[in-house]
Amino acid sequence: MIQVEDIQLTFNQGTPLETQALKGINLTIPTGEFVTVIGSNGAGKSTLLNVISGDIIPQKGRVSINDQNVTNWPSHQRAKLVARVFQNPLAGSCANLTVEENLALAYRRGMTRGLNPALNKSLRVEFQQRLASLDLGLERRLRDRMGLLSGGQRQAISLLMSTLAPNQILLLDEHTAALDPKTSSYILNLTRKIVAERGLTTLMVTHSMRQALELGDRTLMLHEGRVIFDISGRDRQGLKVEDLLKLFEELNEDILADDALLLG
Repeated sequence: MIQVEDIQLTFNQGTPLETQALKGINLTIPTGEFVTVIGSNGAGKSTLLNVISGDIIPQKGRVSINDQNVTNWPSHQRAKLVARVFQNPLAGSCANLTVEENLALAYRRGMTRGLNPALNKSLRVEFQQRLASLDLGLERRLRDRMGLLSGGQRQAISLLMSTLAPNQILLLDEHTAALDPKTSSYILNLTRKIVAERGLTTLMVTHSMRQALELGDRTLMLHEGRVIFDISGRDRQGLKVEDLLKLFEELNEDILADDALLLG
């Protein structure tokens, strides 16, 4: 379970470029829930993922994972709990290392490092089996450099890497945005499969309202650092993109009216 309580974050505090990125975010995500997150540029979507992953420590508020306060844990300390897949697959892997070397690093994420070899015969067999399940022929490319693969192949491996360590939370940061429609569809289906098989608690940031409604159990919309709606269950079933756009317009008008009252 993830609990985010009154998270507030301001960039460039005390300067002319000061920006309040998160304005008191409160959020509870039960274990195993798949949440999609939408919002315009600058709404705070990726910043929220950064706070949960430990890449950014907020100025105020609390982050808990399974009732443990992890607010001040840096990302390397949360690595045993949280995995992340980025829009650019090379952001979470190393282009100059081979496929098997990247997999070995992911396998040991969150573990104590020693001087033992990172790879052995049994691990290579396991990696080949895992890669074969992707049905992309990558089990024959263990010793190829990651940077030589196509974007879709790298992203499929990035998803696989996110499941090698026994983490409980998966953060997906627009992980299909840079892919063509056919490859994007493959990666989304692979995402569904991995999340369901592992029972992962998942947050998926996307700019696609269609994806936000087709995947997962619940949809959040962020706007200017706030959650402006949170919809799931029967209320979410049957919603179309047009419904989301209309709801956003109505809520945005209410927010602007409230802000005008505060300024007045």
